[in-house]
Amino acid sequence: MTVVGARIDNRLLHGVVATSWAPQSGATRVMIIDNEVATNPALKNAMKLGRPAGMAVSVITEDVALQNFKNGKYDRQKVYILAKTPKIFLDLVKAGVLIKELVLGGTLTYEDSIQVTKRAYIKKEEINVYKELIKNNVQINSMYTTKDKPISVSTILNKKEREL
Repeated sequence: MTVVGARIDNRLLHGVVATSWAPQSGATRVMIIDNEVATNPALKNAMKLGRPAGMAVSVITEDVALQNFKNGKYDRQKVYILAKTPKIFLDLVKAGVLIKELVLGGTLTYEDSIQVTKRAYIKKEEINVYKELIKNNVQINSMYTTKDKPISVSTILNKKEREL
């Protein structure tokens, strides 16, 4: 199994992801890891409507994702992973899933958080999760579209630490 893309996005699978990110990654499967969406049939079906042409879509819980990776279910596929939080990606990395790069796309706006871009924020309680991903050799950049200039999350976090 090859992870060809990984993205944090509060909307999960939407137009920009379906028409640019996933197709440009060469993925054969888009994997949406979200406990709420995976256990709500209406949300799950709505998410599957955004399926990029020629790709399979999985909408699964984090536990199912971890078990499927462990069992080699996606070994012959190129997977593009979407989740709303960095913790899911850290759990995958700790379970042995190789994620070289993670894109911080769109998040909700949070009070008392670090603004990375106009569309991406890091909650203070997630800072250590991002740092742990970086320590595990995951390059994290914030980009909304594939044409945006990458903003290094590591650089932003280091700058914020020096300001404190």
